[in-house]
Amino acid sequence: FFFKQKTAYAISACLVGSEMCIRDRPVYIHAPKYFVDVYGISLVTMGVIIFFLRLVDVFQDPILGIIASKTTRFGALPIALSVVAMCVGMIMLFAIHSPVSPSLWFSISLFLVFSGFSFAYIRSYAQGLINLGAKDQIRLARWREVGTTLGICVAAILPTTLLLVSAYGYSLFAIIFCIIAILALVHVWSQFPASNSFQASQNSFSSLLTATRNLRIRNLLFLALVNSSPVAFSSTLFLFFVESRLNAPDWAGIFLILFFLAAAIATPFWTKLADVHGVFKILKISMLLSIISFFGATFLAEGDGLIFSAICLLSGATVGADLALLPVLFARQIENSSIVPDLGFSLWNFVSKATLAFAAVISLPLLELVGFNSSGPNSENALLALTFGYAVLPCILKCISIFLLFKIMRDEVQISNA
Repeated sequence: FFFKQKTAYAISACLVGSEMCIRDRPVYIHAPKYFVDVYGISLVTMGVIIFFLRLVDVFQDPILGIIASKTTRFGALPIALSVVAMCVGMIMLFAIHSPVSPSLWFSISLFLVFSGFSFAYIRSYAQGLINLGAKDQIRLARWREVGTTLGICVAAILPTTLLLVSAYGYSLFAIIFCIIAILALVHVWSQFPASNSFQASQNSFSSLLTATRNLRIRNLLFLALVNSSPVAFSSTLFLFFVESRLNAPDWAGIFLILFFLAAAIATPFWTKLADVHGVFKILKISMLLSIISFFGATFLAEGDGLIFSAICLLSGATVGADLALLPVLFARQIENSSIVPDLGFSLWNFVSKATLAFAAVISLPLLELVGFNSSGPNSENALLALTFGYAVLPCILKCISIFLLFKIMRDEVQISNA
């Protein structure tokens, strides 16, 4: 038991180090503003660069999954290289003045950061399944997702906090990140033993296609896509909703911290409940609570910041269940199939990232079509459209998620009775 706890903690520590500034993209909040302020890059140029980097970030995961599955014989060395890539990228972003075109420097450094993170994410989730098995994934999730959400909170506030005490706040942020990532790597090193067990010829794109043909895995991937879409839409429209509907732009940072802290605090309780009552039952409860939180946001107006704080706490708590429990279901299906864990989790990571891209592509152009103005007054119809995208549409998607969850539960029962 002690070894299993140590394994879970070690893999979790690696993720905390890598996700401190990347998961849910706090780095996308700080890096563009830093480059715009320091180098004078135009917002249009920055938007185009981030758009293409987002596309690369989403679609490279299957390739990284194949690389991860083919390099297990090197043990922890590939993880070390991914940590080095992240550290180099962070130092380039915030601690070294651009020696070439700032746009090119920004693109290369951010590519190193998110590529290193994506590889570490895929490899760490897969190794967690290999080391602990599907039965202990809930215990692993308890450590991992709490660390993730706490890391997000730290990353969201650390640069601005450091700037209060030093003019080199961003450089200090990059250095602190590197120290934490290296310490995590040292701690996790022994949990990635060299292995030749997954070096068969199946580790290729054909294996990815085989994974998608597995009905149970495909159903879980589709559930993950639909279930994470509400948070993707609300995340995309969050600042617009806070500024234009609530008229509380100065409270945006506090709302975000409340959201992520609630996720971190709630995650251990969700996993404990899932241990006792089962993952499916607890996921149903969390999805219903999520619908309540989104539904409550539909009635908010200017001056309802206190009520919105409560909604942030509730919705953040429900996200904690999604982050911790859905990967547990997926890990169980991976273990019961012939699919290499690295390839399976590369698909999981791809789906998770794709939702945010889809949300941005769908919601922002539609808001513009109805005449929404992010920097000025808006008509009631434009505000209604904003509320629909932020709250009503997520409710609908969560209802679909519950339907899909019931369908998967029914299929599981039928298979177990067969």
